[in-house]
Amino acid sequence: MLRLAVPRLGRGGAAAAAARVLSTLPDQKGVPGIAGVSAGEAAAEAASLPATRHGGVSSDPILRKCNTTVPKHLVPAQAWVESLKHYDAMFEGLADLHPDVFAVMPRLDILHTVAIWQKNFKRISHAKAKTRAEMRGGGRKPWPQKGSGRARHGSIRSPLWHGGGVAHGPRGPTSYYYMLPMRVRVLGLKVALTTKLMQENLHIIDSLEIPTLDPQYLTDLAHYRRWGQSALIVDVEIPEDIKSAASSLKTITIIPAIGLNVHSMLKYETLVLTLDAVSFLEEKLLWHDVRYRQLYPFRLPYSDFP
Repeated sequence: MLRLAVPRLGRGGAAAAAARVLSTLPDQKGVPGIAGVSAGEAAAEAASLPATRHGGVSSDPILRKCNTTVPKHLVPAQAWVESLKHYDAMFEGLADLHPDVFAVMPRLDILHTVAIWQKNFKRISHAKAKTRAEMRGGGRKPWPQKGSGRARHGSIRSPLWHGGGVAHGPRGPTSYYYMLPMRVRVLGLKVALTTKLMQENLHIIDSLEIPTLDPQYLTDLAHYRRWGQSALIVDVEIPEDIKSAASSLKTITIIPAIGLNVHSMLKYETLVLTLDAVSFLEEKLLWHDVRYRQLYPFRLPYSDFP
């Protein structure tokens, strides 16, 4: 009996191998060893088999694709999708990330500008020093203008005296508020997300479902997956179970996606986003790219010139 040895190949490879082997049997009405199956049916069945990789994973394991159209000259970035249900659930599939959000130019100057703005725009200094008029005492001239041989003075609370008032001192409360343009703030978020992805400190998870409410499970999970000294988990809606589990942890923080900012991303070593958070961030950040479009197209020369 003739034994057919077809190697483990993809869809195209399996079909080609089966066709080559079956082409050597032109006079056979069927495949030996398989009753009632012709050569054409065997080749068609081999071509219809799903393409698999080692371990039975599909050759197209993309769990999430970009909701917004990707420009033709750009390629989506990709990241593995993990799960919190088990320690080893680290490669559930791939997620496509929009290149205009997760693959922009890493502008460190923009990161610095946004970080300093976020640190100072809410700052109010309450430092205040008293002037000579606000000091207690000093209303009498310490000695006559002339005749004593000493320098002339009019008050012991003068800034020249020890214990006197302060000239040009802080006069709080002082506000350091200023506002950056919206484009700069949006670009800062994009650069921070891109930097986390390039440094392999960005992890994508399918959801925030955890098998237990024990806080030690999250600590051990972060240590097992090497999330570093601290981790920031972001989701659109935070379930109560994981919120209560992480409330007593100092190195793991959970915030909603609407509150994600550059300072928090730089403060924590690892950034963990859910699939819903990725879609939310892409929708909000990409909207700013089209909000400034002109109402009317710009044409030259103008047709309304006299």
